[in-house]
Amino acid sequence: MSEIQESNSIIVTKSYSFAIDVVMLYKKLVEQKEFILSKQLLRCGTSIGANVNEAISAESKKDFVHKLGIALKEARETVYWLKLLKDSNYLIQDAFEMNISKCSELIKILSSIILTTKQRYSIN
Repeated sequence: MSEIQESNSIIVTKSYSFAIDVVMLYKKLVEQKEFILSKQLLRCGTSIGANVNEAISAESKKDFVHKLGIALKEARETVYWLKLLKDSNYLIQDAFEMNISKCSELIKILSSIILTTKQRYSIN
């Protein structure tokens, strides 16, 4: 799909960069012997970029929106796990703020792409 190329390629770059951040955070959490929550964060935090990349090869505009919708859900779930890690004292405030900021930006970008695509192509 050409929808995610030029102007939307920022979501590809930012979601990949965020996935790298999540992997690094996961490694630190494992060093702290936090295995369960860290795996949840790793799964959903890296899934955002994977679903964005799947959207590039979507079979239709509707499939494109669907795949980005999954990425959006994963981003929202990532926010949940980040909050839980912070509130259970596994994540310091600075690391939380940096990651929550990046994830919130992904949510805004994904929401915007989905909304614009739905409006442009009259997708429900």
